[in-house]
Amino acid sequence: MPEFTVDTGDHTEVVDITSEVEDALPDDADGVATVFVKHTTAGVVLNEAESRLVEDIESFVSDLALDSGWRHDELDGNADSHLRAMLLGESVQIPVSGGRLQTGTWQSVLFVECDGPRQRTVSVTVTG
Repeated sequence: MPEFTVDTGDHTEVVDITSEVEDALPDDADGVATVFVKHTTAGVVLNEAESRLVEDIESFVSDLALDSGWRHDELDGNADSHLRAMLLGESVQIPVSGGRLQTGTWQSVLFVECDGPRQRTVSVTVTG
């Protein structure tokens, strides 16, 4: 299973990983790619990678949950990150043809960090 890492520098950060996902695909891949984030405090979504929208997404994600006051915070202080990531989801599925993602004109694969800075692992599998 192809994997790659994403390094983030901020607590909440959006990183366009479209090219890394495509690089992980076999040249002759046809089917459906599943892009999966192997962490409980990060997510992956499809959306536009326009810089102002990326800033809006980061602000929106930051506002999804209160920063503190959660029971899990007694353990490691990052319940807010788990809750945000849970709403985003840990995977997306994208059609693939001839080793290329079949995304729409403005769609990019965006990794969303909710508990950075960190180094994260993303896997890409193709079925079909």
